[in-house]
Amino acid sequence: MSVKGTGPQLLREYSRGMRFRQIEVFHAVYTHGSISAALGVSQPSVSKTLRHAEDGLGFSLFQLARGRLVPTDEAHALMHEAGDIFDRITSLQHTARNLSQAGGGHIRLGIVPSLALDVVPQAMAQFRREWPRVTFEVHTHHHDDLVQSLIERETDIAIAYTPPRHPRLTRSLLAEGELVVFFPDGAFADAGPRLALDQLADRDVIGVAATGPIGDVLTRAARDRGITYRESVSVQTFFIAARLAQLEGGVTVIDEFTARAWQSPGYRWLPTDPPLGFTVSYVTLEDRPPSKIARQFLRTLEETLEGIRADRP
Repeated sequence: MSVKGTGPQLLREYSRGMRFRQIEVFHAVYTHGSISAALGVSQPSVSKTLRHAEDGLGFSLFQLARGRLVPTDEAHALMHEAGDIFDRITSLQHTARNLSQAGGGHIRLGIVPSLALDVVPQAMAQFRREWPRVTFEVHTHHHDDLVQSLIERETDIAIAYTPPRHPRLTRSLLAEGELVVFFPDGAFADAGPRLALDQLADRDVIGVAATGPIGDVLTRAARDRGITYRESVSVQTFFIAARLAQLEGGVTVIDEFTARAWQSPGYRWLPTDPPLGFTVSYVTLEDRPPSKIARQFLRTLEETLEGIRADRP
């Protein structure tokens, strides 16, 4: 028997003759060429499932040749559709599992890389000491991708600097922060508790203008004060700027949380005069507020941010 027809016709024929377990077994045996390698279950169980599938379809799916199961022409034709079906059902199961875990004991976070470096791990470690059964799934995204990760339900909560407004999103403030100058000892004479922004004039600076809204904070402040500096390198993440500054003995302007994480002997950081402020907020879909356990984690994160900011050099 030959299987002919369009993709939708094949799909209807396939779905009439096979259940998902049979699709799963067919896909595994087709992929591995062996019953024993398929799905890690007993050979009689797999063989029985295949026989039921073939009985329902009215044709053979495999033939035994040299100890291996060789797909028939009909199996090759069906596999084109079965692969798509299997991928879609697997994706559906994954989405359903994520939705069921979104509340209660599972928290899916989307965060900008600089907060993933130290701040969020600190908060997670503190939180898990009190709630060891809560599980986390952490995605790092550049600023512009965070909104999409929420809309596509890849994450439940996005944590970002000055997140963009969006009609489907709700923003809530967690903390405030500042950009700081990160520099080697001796780079600036007579540096006080704050470094005058004017001291960046005519210097080579590793730039962070590409890091989203807070990267623009320095650009606007320098333009308003008539300060011109040379952007020797432009990067998208603050920790790359910090590391490159250390390796080159250079100067950069980064968020204070990254500066704290990268501080090392011979390097220091200072807030600027005037201050270059920004906010840290969490964002959720308007119709999906944080679960109870997620709200508890957000309180821990807020306390972590406050504690870090209070510990100024």
